[in-house]
Amino acid sequence: MALGATIHTFDVQLADVDRGVYDDLTLRVARHPSETDANMILRLLAYCLEFEEGIAFSEGISSQDEPAVLVRDLTGSIVAWIEVGAPDAERLHHGGKLADRTVVYTQREPSRLLASWAGKRIHRSDELVLHTFDPRFVDGAVAALERRNTVTLSITERQLYLELNGTSLTSAVHDHRLG
Repeated sequence: MALGATIHTFDVQLADVDRGVYDDLTLRVARHPSETDANMILRLLAYCLEFEEGIAFSEGISSQDEPAVLVRDLTGSIVAWIEVGAPDAERLHHGGKLADRTVVYTQREPSRLLASWAGKRIHRSDELVLHTFDPRFVDGAVAALERRNTVTLSITERQLYLELNGTSLTSAVHDHRLG
């Protein structure tokens, strides 16, 4: 018998001073058995840092045609293709053709990831943004993870302040570009 997804609940107080976004969110995030806790935390961070009307988690690992997070406009068109982890160039090329912008959030070494994409065909590669965090930031969040989570997330001047179940973590949000 196949294992089902584990549901994690996140009650989030979001204060993104940089973008003027302030909201309280209750998110139910399904973690597929083959997904790591770190990847799920990245999906949560990507969702919060990109939060806007029309944002949604995709079906995740079970969907090959959608990114981890996406933003649709009122017509249903994809506005933002938001990947996490280490997507391949072909996937980013596909997303770049469908969406107005393509973004990746990762805890991996950015130079290696960018090198793996260099010279490959990626639609609008000059507009692709790779976001990373300080070393051990995601690991610290994973250590504080529970099934039901209370989160306070503040972003100011690209500095991230995260309180997850009483554990406080900080990190800069580092932006990298291909090329």
